[in-house]
Amino acid sequence: MTKRIVYGPILSRRLGRSLGIDVIKTSDTKKNCNFDCVYCQLGHVPQKITEDDDIKGAVTPEEVIEDIRTYHKSIEDLDYITFSGTCEPTLNPALGEMIRGIKEISPHPVCVITNSSLVDKETVRENLSEADILVATLVSGYKETFRAINRPAEGIKLESVINGLKEVRRMDKRPLLGIEVMLVDANIDFPVNHTEREIERLKEVLVEIDPDEIEILTVSRPPAEKYIIPVPEDRLKQIATEFEKVFGKERVKLVLKGVKKSRSKMKHGNIEEEVYDLIMRRPCTFRQISTSLGISEEELKPIVDRMLASTTIKETAVGEKKYYKVN
Repeated sequence: MTKRIVYGPILSRRLGRSLGIDVIKTSDTKKNCNFDCVYCQLGHVPQKITEDDDIKGAVTPEEVIEDIRTYHKSIEDLDYITFSGTCEPTLNPALGEMIRGIKEISPHPVCVITNSSLVDKETVRENLSEADILVATLVSGYKETFRAINRPAEGIKLESVINGLKEVRRMDKRPLLGIEVMLVDANIDFPVNHTEREIERLKEVLVEIDPDEIEILTVSRPPAEKYIIPVPEDRLKQIATEFEKVFGKERVKLVLKGVKKSRSKMKHGNIEEEVYDLIMRRPCTFRQISTSLGISEEELKPIVDRMLASTTIKETAVGEKKYYKVN
């Protein structure tokens, strides 16, 4: 099935109803990234991108703008247009031009979700300056934990990530900077990042970065590694309280499971392709697919059954919940 550039909308715990843009469209891999995070909902990276020559199938600004021009008009209740998907968006050098083009044809704010790997590069920060919101990941202030959880490509260093985020905050023209602190637990001996030692160091680093917002969350979908499990909600609340003492309640957001929002009002083309495009980027439960795409459960069931029978998608369990993902 063809991998399209624009997908969704996705019902996000952070951004409401968000229309996604994938800026690398390589068809022979489900994921294009320079990280191989243990918690990633898309699974492993077959081959991490280590240099510009590794980037295959980079989307052009013209392709993005044309797709947005025809796609976003079919959704009545959109909150954001978001660069994310199966790749690290900053790997595409034309990101800034894409954002400028979108703003000429759409009133919706633009968000970029990044793993923070390339923010030390001035050209990348110039591209990001065009966005309204930047959600940047930082999992630890210790390089050993950073490497264990994010498993970055060779040459990516935690010090450079932190310095790059500081530079983003100092830019005259810049997006609102939100730092996503993805906390993980494990059922094996693994350097998790929710211990007191880790949290104290994260607070020190975040004071230096001085972001506009700090988002505290844990895994909620099937992770790349089966030994990774969510941090208990009580612990998340303790950590949020600790952060609030330093940064204030208005800057700290505790992102918990569950999004309650009405079903999207959306005009559909090929529903099966829309379902495929959504769960390729974000494994979903049956209800999440229905709500995000605005498809009734009665209409959705035969579509999902058909896709399961053809092995286009598969079902995987996380606790009592069943998620659908691309096979």
